[in-house]
Amino acid sequence: MNAPRCTTYLEITYTRYGTVTHLVFLFFAFLTNILVGSQLLLGGSAVVTALTGMNVYAAIFLIPVGVCAYVIMGGLRATFLCDYSHTLILMVIILYFMFNAYATNPLIGSPSAMYDLLKEAAIKRPVAGNAGGSYMTLKSNYALIFGIIQLCSGSGTVFLDQAYWQRAIASRPTTAVRAYILGGLAWFAIPFGFATTLGLAAVALTDNPSFPTYPSVPTSSQISAGLAAPFAATALLGQGGAVALLIVLFMAVTSCASAELIAVASLLTFDVYKTYIKPSAAPDSLIFVSHVCIVIFGMTMAVFACIWNAIGIDLGWLFLVMGLLIGGAVFPAAFTITWAGQSRAGAIAGCLSGLVAGLTAWLVTAYQYFGEITITSTGTEYATLAGNLAAIMTGLIVTVVVSVIRPQNFDWAITRGINARPLDASAADSSSPAEGNVSDSKLGAPVSDPTAVDDEEKEKSDAGTITPPDEDSSAEDDDDMERQADRATEENPASLRRAFFTACIAAFVLTAIMDFLVPIPMFLTHYIFSEGSFMAWVVISFLWVFASTGISVILPVVETAGFFKKFVRDVRAGGNAGRKR
Repeated sequence: MNAPRCTTYLEITYTRYGTVTHLVFLFFAFLTNILVGSQLLLGGSAVVTALTGMNVYAAIFLIPVGVCAYVIMGGLRATFLCDYSHTLILMVIILYFMFNAYATNPLIGSPSAMYDLLKEAAIKRPVAGNAGGSYMTLKSNYALIFGIIQLCSGSGTVFLDQAYWQRAIASRPTTAVRAYILGGLAWFAIPFGFATTLGLAAVALTDNPSFPTYPSVPTSSQISAGLAAPFAATALLGQGGAVALLIVLFMAVTSCASAELIAVASLLTFDVYKTYIKPSAAPDSLIFVSHVCIVIFGMTMAVFACIWNAIGIDLGWLFLVMGLLIGGAVFPAAFTITWAGQSRAGAIAGCLSGLVAGLTAWLVTAYQYFGEITITSTGTEYATLAGNLAAIMTGLIVTVVVSVIRPQNFDWAITRGINARPLDASAADSSSPAEGNVSDSKLGAPVSDPTAVDDEEKEKSDAGTITPPDEDSSAEDDDDMERQADRATEENPASLRRAFFTACIAAFVLTAIMDFLVPIPMFLTHYIFSEGSFMAWVVISFLWVFASTGISVILPVVETAGFFKKFVRDVRAGGNAGRKR
């Protein structure tokens, strides 16, 4: 509704607040992408090294090389196709592990056997902070702390990582809401399914001779590096389990890394090069710059990951700390596109004060508990919890207070005019978003050059290609008319307001259920699962993974059935035309 033609969310910031605020948000955006990219490479390289023996630094650099290649060749569309194929394989392997662990594997073979093994593990190695020291309870002090940190860091990535905005910008306005709701529900099956299977199997099989660390118990550093799942997969399935998990790792890391590469390339291209270096850059120039930026950031991710690894920082440490570094900018970024009253001073003050508060609370708490500032002390749950909460809450409070004292009362017509073509200038002043923009398949973002369409039409006319009216052309005209009608319906202000209302309701309802209604009563009552309730938990995890497979694998095929029919029709028409000639 408020910026229908933007290419990045920082374009909105620049248009609304100017250069200084834009540079502040650029800092947080790049910090977010570097942290997320580093986590991908640190976690991925640790698992590859553990399963194959490859040098960890070689693994760090080899992972982004292949990703850079296919991103440059295919752009955002290639990442969509790879995301689909990778998710298909990922879901198959998750189900393979789940059925093996809970149905066929002689080491476990059933939910009841898993339950008994977990009871034995709790007797030998009780969990501090858990009800009865049990592994089968939601009353876990450290899990509650981790959950709060996850909310803070997750909010940071959602609002500050251009990769999330990129897909929303590329999507249809109203279907994006449905897609993100279904995508969120589908995504939860991955941690839910893996934790219920490989996470619990790692605990249950620790004392089994087939476990890689037997007779020793996995160290906290190995768990923090993300090696619990590889250990469990190897114990359950031997070499085959290791190969299957390597495939899962490759699929997950490449999909996420490709999104990060395109996100940073878009920021560098549109918010640095086009904004400050060459505002009149042509589309071809922008594409070239984006390709160069993809390679640069791919190597930058690898360099940072090598630095973290060399100084002893692992995946777990980075994940816990990320939220306190970026949390201050969460609400200022959200208010930039949703609250007309947020002022320039409020946005800047919220970001910077949140960063300062987060760092201060983090380091003070670490020193208070341990008497020193080290990687170990700063990576503890209480220190990072204090930093995360201080950052995100300070950012919220400061930006609201400053903006209330000095409100902006922004006119959204200004951001609706971002990248508007000359013919759309009058529409930019209305409350209804105008026609769409030109989209470049290589860069994965709209191109603001108003001559792009005219040049394309001119080239067609110069080539002298005149298509006689026939059934195929009339069918294409009908398709174009249908698409235009769909677009007009979707960009209608009433449709967009309904989509916004749906998004708000879904967000509040799902948050209430997933974060409060289900876990908090079980936490407060110190409930420990019986064998029957544990079996129900396992069954729910199976059903959730099956539902996720339907959403992410089957539903896209059903939704694109019309495209495939048209594709087959066009291929047949082309073959018939060739035979006639």
